[in-house]
Amino acid sequence: MRVIDLTHTITQDMPVFPGTDQPSIRGYATVPTDGFRECMITLDSHTGTHMDSPAHAIADGDTLDLLPAEQFLGKATIVDCRDVAPGDEIGLEHVEDLGSVAEEADFLVFRTGWGERWDTDGYFGGYPLLSDELIDALVAGGWKGIGLDAPSVDSIDAMTKHRRLLGIRNIVIVENLCNLGSCPEGLFWLGCFPLRYAGADGSPVRALAWEE
Repeated sequence: MRVIDLTHTITQDMPVFPGTDQPSIRGYATVPTDGFRECMITLDSHTGTHMDSPAHAIADGDTLDLLPAEQFLGKATIVDCRDVAPGDEIGLEHVEDLGSVAEEADFLVFRTGWGERWDTDGYFGGYPLLSDELIDALVAGGWKGIGLDAPSVDSIDAMTKHRRLLGIRNIVIVENLCNLGSCPEGLFWLGCFPLRYAGADGSPVRALAWEE
């Protein structure tokens, strides 16, 4: 079985959403001194490769700890939309071009190519966005979730597309994925597992793709 890690490493100087504090990883016990090693980690719930819950954008939406575990695991396929120019919209045709493969998937993972700009000044702005027609199809389609190698499904200062996606039913959004070019063609397994903490509006995830 080949496993592909789609997760950015959390570090204290990693890129974070504008206005968000940097993660803190503070060691307070060491093996030589204490006989064991532990650290205190402080970070935003939407740090790095992370998952948005319905509660992230909807006042009475479900939090991640209320969703069944099977919500975070399923068959996925890559939607290649690298042909979309910065700032333009990803159209429904990108999904329709996949035919029955998209219908058989639980997750649609949008490869915009924007992930290659990770850790650059231009990462948090100008990335492609989902068109309104595509969002309508995603809401109606019954998928468990979507993922993308970009900071957000919305522009940097908006939440409109989040509300449309998350407001109808329990669909999850995984943002800041990486290594999508290493995923298999067609269908593959995808697991994106959030921390189970009470009231989880979002959580960093360890996102993995694999094929049997």
